[in-house]
Amino acid sequence: MLRVLTAGESHGPELVAIMEGLPAGVPISSDAIRADLARRKLGYGRGSRMKFEEDELTISSGVRHGLTLGSPIALRIGNTEWPKWVEVMNPEPTELTEKSRGRGAALTRPRPGHADLVGMQKYDFDEARPILERASARETAARVALGALARAFLSELGIRLVSHTLSIGPMRVPEDASLPTPDDVDVLDADPLRCFDAATSARMVAEVDDARRAGDTLGGVVEVLAYGLPPGLGSHVHWDRRLDGKLAQALMSIQAIKGVEVGDGFVTTTRRGSQAHDELFATAEGIARASDRAGGTEGGMSTGTVLRVRAGMKPIATVPHALRTIDVATGTAATAHHQRSDVCAVPAAGVVAEAMTAIVLAEAVLEKFGGDSVGETRRNLLSYLDALPDALRTTPASDAAAAATDAGV
Repeated sequence: MLRVLTAGESHGPELVAIMEGLPAGVPISSDAIRADLARRKLGYGRGSRMKFEEDELTISSGVRHGLTLGSPIALRIGNTEWPKWVEVMNPEPTELTEKSRGRGAALTRPRPGHADLVGMQKYDFDEARPILERASARETAARVALGALARAFLSELGIRLVSHTLSIGPMRVPEDASLPTPDDVDVLDADPLRCFDAATSARMVAEVDDARRAGDTLGGVVEVLAYGLPPGLGSHVHWDRRLDGKLAQALMSIQAIKGVEVGDGFVTTTRRGSQAHDELFATAEGIARASDRAGGTEGGMSTGTVLRVRAGMKPIATVPHALRTIDVATGTAATAHHQRSDVCAVPAAGVVAEAMTAIVLAEAVLEKFGGDSVGETRRNLLSYLDALPDALRTTPASDAAAAATDAGV
């Protein structure tokens, strides 16, 4: 069983991330985790905070000499801006000095689209600071670090992931555009919006520029692709064990995500049944699917084809043209508090979605194949694939076996 936990506030001293259940023997690189944390800050349209707020990574436990021990892994992500917020966010009772009084002023004008007002109601606070500090997307840095651990485990089994941007506002990649592979990550990260189609990327950049000039923000859609999955992860037998359901919950939990689809998702609802499903046919290597409209899952289980899952991000709610609200201290009409904001954070959402997908897939792999060491997990996976009857073998399953075998060399 894989368990993850994050703790920490946006302007606190650090974020803490814990993962329990990762097998022993997984190669872990601090540089690889730092690289993913840096990728979370990528994207045209990001705000100034990405430039001066550094993530100071420390691996506190669970890893020795670059390999996991099988014990809980604890990560700390220090906030270099903490010295400016010591008084405002101090866990001890503190009187604010004149220097910190402005930064620590009560936030009584809740921002529409944020957790501010509902959180104040739920937790009985008279201002939004105690809510927004935890609700902030800063918390996703901890998720990305945990996702790096999960991806390191999956890569040992030949399972690799990549994410990319499908749309920014109305600008969308053509439906017939080629899909990126994990070998294209560097190309994607070099693109201003992590888009795999250069012409669409240029239109996206222009859209971001237009929104910035208008004092507005943009959302969009990201897609995560997972290659090398075996068939049979997840289950059809109960709602909470379905792989597609777990993916949907994980991606919907990301701040500002308002929709999730697997494969062709909502487009499939516009098709007739004869055009909506992936027909099967025989090949010399085994059963193959004529298409991948289902996006790598059927009946709540992985099919062994490429997994495709998409997440739709709403426009950032902290709009430079501050939205109308109520000052709860006076009951009068007001404009919402305006914190530093991005125009567009969709590329970063793709990196976070990739991390969450990796965590879900790592959990599904361990549920199916177990193993106290990564070698044991690999043997169990290969044994499962080898035991499939010839009449039931699918071509991607053979590819998954080859990938797992290669990863163990």
